[in-house]
Amino acid sequence: MIKRALISVFDKTGVLSLAKFLMDEGVEIISTGGTYKHLKENGIKVIDISEVTDFPEMLDGRVKTLHPNIHGGILAIRDNKEHMETIEKHNIKPIDMVVVNLYPFFDKVQEDLEFDEKVEFIDIGGPTMIRAAAKNFKDVVVVTDTKDYDDLINQMKENKDVDIKTRRRLAGKVFNLMSAYDGAISEFLLKEEYPEYLTVSYKKNMDLRYGENPHQRAAYYTSTTENAPMKNFEQLNGKQLSYNNIKDMDIAWKTAWEFDEIACCGLKHNSPCGVAIGDSLHDAYVKAYECDPISIFGGIVAVNRKLDKKTADEIVKIFLEIVIAPDFDDDALEVLKTKKNLRVIKCDVKPTKGSELVKVDGGILVQSRDDKFVEDIKVVTNKKPSEEEMKDLIFAMKVVKYVKSNAIVVAKDGKAKGIGAGQVNRIWAAKEALDRAGDGVVMASDAFFPFKDVVEESAKWGIKAIIQPGGSIRDEESIKACDENDISMVFTGIRHFKH
Repeated sequence: MIKRALISVFDKTGVLSLAKFLMDEGVEIISTGGTYKHLKENGIKVIDISEVTDFPEMLDGRVKTLHPNIHGGILAIRDNKEHMETIEKHNIKPIDMVVVNLYPFFDKVQEDLEFDEKVEFIDIGGPTMIRAAAKNFKDVVVVTDTKDYDDLINQMKENKDVDIKTRRRLAGKVFNLMSAYDGAISEFLLKEEYPEYLTVSYKKNMDLRYGENPHQRAAYYTSTTENAPMKNFEQLNGKQLSYNNIKDMDIAWKTAWEFDEIACCGLKHNSPCGVAIGDSLHDAYVKAYECDPISIFGGIVAVNRKLDKKTADEIVKIFLEIVIAPDFDDDALEVLKTKKNLRVIKCDVKPTKGSELVKVDGGILVQSRDDKFVEDIKVVTNKKPSEEEMKDLIFAMKVVKYVKSNAIVVAKDGKAKGIGAGQVNRIWAAKEALDRAGDGVVMASDAFFPFKDVVEESAKWGIKAIIQPGGSIRDEESIKACDENDISMVFTGIRHFKH
């Protein structure tokens, strides 16, 4: 039976309804600081915690619940005779319910505050109370989520108590919350790229219909500490997002924002199928579409400028899953909404730097993002690329960063003409890209050429310039082949494998 409850909440959503119900049920309510004041002002009979501890709140509220009269009342095991005799001896009354939510560290750590200000949002008393209550869940009901208030009230209305299954679930939610809360604080204080223990803090954003395939279950979690694009987007139209949609949006968005120029990325199955820059968004989209009109069908389009009606009119001519942009003109949005199922995503946050995590069976791989482009551009052939060719080489190399390895991109006039992705050897990727391109001018490779075969194949298709990292023991072989075929070659010193 619930006879005594302690309520201390930062988020006061729904707390008056819960407190009034408990009061009407004859439950004695203890409270602290702002919560005490809020309850009292709204007609709830409530006892100030200092009356229980016989000690005033101190140190700007840092010390108020850290007291034996509180923790003894929470941690005493009710069917342990020695425990009950001990608290009775010290005039400590049992506390049967703890309703606490924490200082909003998740939110404050992302705000533009001074370090010391953020530190003040690290909760101490709250976590201590809820951990104690969760450990003693058989005797103490612990509630940290405002969404659980209604279920709690309904159970008590029906049974005058809370069943053991619910008590255990609510206790489990405490440690689930605390692992994320402590993980966020650890990350904030340590600032180490690879700490001894990997503690990541993510909160469930939504359940997904399924994973990569219908027989796989899935959910989407977002970071509690990062202010990043795939956390801060708004869906303006269309069906619910899927597992594959979110993965694809991430790469398409990063590709589009690789460019300072007006850019568009068409993407399918997590790899770009068309990328272009242009004088207008319409121009960039048309060029990206023309790269591979077949693959883009049913894919994603990401742009790095506000989307206008002229571009929207072009986009709705084909079936797409998603269009993502920093913003939309009103008339453009009207056009896109004529496609009922088209997911229209507004995202005004640029890609961030940070770490990437990949789960393997029994471990997690962690690495920094591939946010370095070139080490030192060097022309290594007799022939130098023209100014226009160099622009296209840089463009193609930016695209190749986001293409699955082995990756080759053939480009011309700020447009990907052919993309060879995910092949197990480089010559296959090259042949695929060249065949799709037809008349490309430059070629980019994500890694060095182990043989001269890619150069020889490129010569057959009229490629004028090649950009690659360099670093093979056979570099001279490829350089010589370029010289023999009047092709310029540029080394960057940076490899861009993407598995």
